[in-house]
Parts: sequence; C-alpha cells; structure tokens
Amino acid sequence: MAYLEGKFIDRVKIRLKAGDGGNGIVSFRHEKYVPFGGPDGGDGGDGGSIVLRVNPGLNTLEKLHTQPFYRAENGSPGGKNNRTGANGRDIVLEVPPGTIVKNLDTGEILMDLDQPGAEAVVVRGGRGGKGNTRFATATNQAPRKCTPGKPGEEITALLELKMVAHVGLIGLPNAGKSTLISAITGARPRIADYPFTTLYPVLGTLTLPEGGGIVIADIPGIIQGAHEGLGLGLDFLRHIERTRLLVYVIEISPLDPSAPPATLRDLQHEIRQYDPAILERPFLVALNKADLLTGEEEKNLVRDLFCQEHPDIPPETVWVISALTREGTGELRERIVSLYQEEFGQAAPR
Repeated sequence: MAYLEGKFIDRVKIRLKAGDGGNGIVSFRHEKYVPFGGPDGGDGGDGGSIVLRVNPGLNTLEKLHTQPFYRAENGSPGGKNNRTGANGRDIVLEVPPGTIVKNLDTGEILMDLDQPGAEAVVVRGGRGGKGNTRFATATNQAPRKCTPGKPGEEITALLELKMVAHVGLIGLPNAGKSTLISAITGARPRIADYPFTTLYPVLGTLTLPEGGGIVIADIPGIIQGAHEGLGLGLDFLRHIERTRLLVYVIEISPLDPSAPPATLRDLQHEIRQYDPAILERPFLVALNKADLLTGEEEKNLVRDLFCQEHPDIPPETVWVISALTREGTGELRERIVSLYQEEFGQAAPR
C-alpha cells in the first residue's frame, strides 16, 4: 500500500445539517359543482440526508477537514394538482475505513465504520409537510389546512480515524519501524535519520500464499508521557487500538545492553496508562539493528540478556534482526503470519 501523501488528518470536527422538508400547500382545482373547486394541494418533498460511505482507497480525513459545514438540499414545496414536491438531494461524504463518528455535544458514538463500502445516514432529512388534499373529509370537503415540512436533523460531529490494521509495529522514534515495514511488505515510506520521521501510520500488506493478506501498520513512535499527549502521544495510541497483534521494534544498543529491556518496559508503561487491555494481545519482540553488532556471539548475548530481564516473555517470541540489511526479516515475517493465523485464523478484511 502506498505511502500517504499530503497531510494526515485523523480528527475532524464538522457541522452537518440535513435538508428541511418542503411545505405542503393549500390549493383548489376549478371544477363545476365541486365546492371551491376541490382541494388539490400537494405534499412537500423530503429534505436530503447526509450519508457517510467507506472508501477503502482513503486513509486520511483530509478532504473533510477543508470544509467545516455541510448542508443537504431542502425538499421543494408541494404543487397544484396534488403534485408532491421534489425531494432534496442527499450529500454523500466518503471516509476511510476505521472512522468513528461521535456527537460532539453528547459524546455519544453514533457509528463505527470499518467495512469497505459500508454506508450510514448520519443526519436524516426532514419529512415533507402535508398538502390540504390530505385533510379532506366527507364533512370538510374544502380544507384550508396544510402542514409545514419538518426540519432536518443537525449535529456537530467529531470524526475520528483509527487505523484498521491486523498488526501494529510499536517502538520509539528511530527504532527502525519504517525500514522494517519496507523490508517485509514492500511499502515505501520516506525514511530519514532523525526522530519522528514517520508522522503518521504507514500501511503495508503481508500477502498470504493461499490468498488474502495481513495488514500491518508502522505506527508513529512513542515517547515517555505519550499517554498524556506528549510527542505524537494520543496519535500513536489511538491507532494501536484496533490492531490485534503487536510487534515491539526495539533498537539494540551495543554500548548499553540494559537499554532494550528498559525500552520495552517504557513502551508497555505508556500503553498500560492508555488502555491495559492492549497488553493482553499476542506480541513479538524484534531487537533491531543487529548490523551494529559483530558476530553471532554478540547477537546471542543481547538476546539472552533481554530474556533474563523479561523472564515472563518466551524466548521464541524474541527475534534479533537488521531491517537495514534484512537479516532475519524473512523469518520474522513468516512468524508474524503464522502467529496471526494461530491466534485468529485466516486473515480477512474486517
């Protein structure tokens, strides 16, 4: 999947106003021997609604960010000869998979749009009013009554994007997540030699031999205090919520073997403060930048020291790799696929 161009917008506040219903009218036709010619006032048309549609080709809310207010067309008033007014046209807004819609005034979650092609009416147009024909009775053959159209619904909505990915790569800035996702999926993120080079999630797909694939996300780096909004903060934590399997990508430090175990503790602390349930998900650990080490003995030592510091983590879940030289990335890729299938079965779009 391609690297995102332009701005990555994952939260948008917009005002949505559905169209009002058209008014019914009072009208009489001209016929001999019929009192006042008989009623023939038509009903008003229904107001247009605003619909959200999931477009799997989108991965940002940038298009909606540029326009803060959307108003659907009103219904037309009724006409003579019992003509019903035209309905107002609906507005269809396209959003990426993983979009949650909240009523900003009440905090209520109105919908969670994670299926490609899904559609939902977020504000419904008002019903058209009734013309005087509707009120004719045997005792009142010339009613002068009609009703106005109903107002369309109106809300201030908060649209929030949470990436829909099966696997999330988690790590500090410059841990090598972008290089790793490039190595195992073919995604092409921009990679530079400074912190926070990845400012928003990048998606790639691990294609399965039997068809389908596992979507993997390189999620922006986390720093201490991320759960309080520091650094990229909640931008990181929000996007990890939907992932089902985690891969901690941790930089090897040849001069300080205690750094990788401490880094994992820091990462898990930030996640725990945000949502401890995320830590219950299956995970792997990728100790990256093995190209900084000299020989297998040093690599084994780094792995052994890490496992000693985290005796609760099975050694078979810890991998020493180099995303830069692609050492060990093929084996890690295979393990991600097999672990995902062991836990969740055949991957499929959600």
